[in-house]
This record gives sequence, C-alpha cells and structure tokens, in this order.
Amino acid sequence: VQLQASGGGLAQPGGSLTLSCAASGSIFSINAMGWYRQAPGKQREVVATVTTAGDTAYIDSVKGRFTISRDNAKNTVLLQMNSLKPEDTAVYYCNADLKRFWYDRVSKLYWGEGTQVTVSS
Repeated sequence: VQLQASGGGLAQPGGSLTLSCAASGSIFSINAMGWYRQAPGKQREVVATVTTAGDTAYIDSVKGRFTISRDNAKNTVLLQMNSLKPEDTAVYYCNADLKRFWYDRVSKLYWGEGTQVTVSS
C-alpha cells in the first residue's frame, strides 16, 4: 500500500493550496483518512480527519479555513487550505486506516510521504 501526497508548495499569507493524497495497492476497505502536520521543532499534530461516512473533525486553529474531503471510489483525500497563515507552515502528512484484505481482523494505519507547505510573503 502506498499513499502519495501532492499539492504542497509556497503560498502567500491569505492564499490557498489544495493537498491531495491517493492510496493505492491492495486495499479492501479504508476507515478514517486524515492529514497531520509537523512544523520545525514541534511535534506532529492532527489537522483534520474524515470518516468513510464523511464525518469530519478539525484542529481548532484551522476551523473555518481548511476543508477535508474524500473520494471513496478513488481512495483519495483532499485538504483545501484557505486563508493560509505563516503558522500553517509545516510538512503535511496524510494517513489512512485501512484493511488490505477481507480477512484482516484489524485495520492498520498507513502514512504517506510528507509534502512541504510554506506560507510566506
């Protein structure tokens, strides 16, 4: 299983970026998907998560600015980031809690490679 993230880059304060993450490989089902970030010198923190049913949750600092969504048919998760602030600068990681095969008793968390987001004028 691979999770491929894309869409990072440089944005000005107040600008927008959209991150995309696609899961591929042997996948039977995906439960929650999410985005995390890690700024220099800080611990990784959850940014947003979305369940299979579409229920979402956000860290307080991004509420009203970021929107997470997923396409279950394509095993992808998006993070639309608006009104970006310098403090949003971090490496962003996607993850997926999934089962590879129908006979798996428990799901496992897979991580993608990070994508750098830099917000600066």
